Amino acid sequence: MNCSYYIPMLNLVGRGVVREVGREAKILHGHRAFIVASAGETGEGQAKQVAEIIGSSGLAFSLYCEAVPNPTVAVVERGLARYKEAGCDMIIAVGGGSAIDTAKGIGILASNGGCIRDYEGTNKTHRAMPPFIAISTTAGTGSEVTQFAVITDERDHSKFTIADWHMTPNVSVNDPEMMMSMPAPLTAATGMDALTHAVEAYVSKSASPITDAKAYKAVELVSRSLHTAVKEGGNIEAREDMCYASFLAGTAFNNAGLGLVHAMAHPLGGMYNLPHGLCNAILLPHVVKFNADSASKKYAELAVAAGCGKSWHSERENCESFIRFIVRLSRNINITPRLESAGAKAGDLEKLSEEAMEESIGATNPRPYSAAQVLKIYRAAF
Repeated sequence: MNCSYYIPMLNLVGRGVVREVGREAKILHGHRAFIVASAGETGEGQAKQVAEIIGSSGLAFSLYCEAVPNPTVAVVERGLARYKEAGCDMIIAVGGGSAIDTAKGIGILASNGGCIRDYEGTNKTHRAMPPFIAISTTAGTGSEVTQFAVITDERDHSKFTIADWHMTPNVSVNDPEMMMSMPAPLTAATGMDALTHAVEAYVSKSASPITDAKAYKAVELVSRSLHTAVKEGGNIEAREDMCYASFLAGTAFNNAGLGLVHAMAHPLGGMYNLPHGLCNAILLPHVVKFNADSASKKYAELAVAAGCGKSWHSERENCESFIRFIVRLSRNINITPRLESAGAKAGDLEKLSEEAMEESIGATNPRPYSAAQVLKIYRAAF
């Protein structure tokens, strides 16, 4: 079995590691950092916190606090203009997947030129982006350790995926102290995103022993600590567990790929501007059920990781236990179980199915699927 394995050169995980960012920026020979964060009070506060750390290390900086959920082409292009105007030579993203994906888009345009949609697909760039540090403040998206970015084209409300090893950050940072104030709904959605990453990576057609080990442990950590992190936001042990779960799941899917859950979630997020983790959480049990005949052994193994599988049960029984575990976890952390209650419309399901079929991210799903089968899954989740 052969595999390739991409990961940031340095990964900082644990309490207080964000304070090392200034030192790492200097090691990367940065002089003026472009700090990308989300719009609003929270994002601005996070950007200023990082700016203080950078400034104390003797580096200059410029702030760009305009990233939005489901980051758009316009926000990336505006960020590129600000990056050039400020004369920056490195990028530091702080936030969730939206801020980090925005930073990735700005970075590849800064080095390669053109329009962001030019890079849709796999490895379309010719040059590495500027030195890049990604600081995650949500335990779930995995963007801080991956070569992927998902951008929304506001002209037609479509999402497109860029997969390029040049977008892998030089340094990733997962500090639970940066996540303590994350509200319960966001903790829940991003935590289910991490679970989905681990599950899809584990059953992927491109999985390897390396990615399996990471995905398996991520499921174990999510099952142990996500509920506590949602209900007790100040529980540092639960937050730290979710940091590690997100990191492990991210490095797993960065190399093994994902599957049908993400292929179906992307059109939903693009059409309705829904949180990505919420879409994943609603779809995950339905896709596991669809895939069960093709990956029952692996789902049964994940049932054991989640604490719901029994050694004396059959693979199928443990697979069904794992589906029940996903449903129960979502319910216990107040994730809506239905697409309709999330804002989807029945009349859009056929169009969503067609768009899901165009998502290359589903290529590593363990079971082939047709548009009719995807439509059936959307209807089951509706």
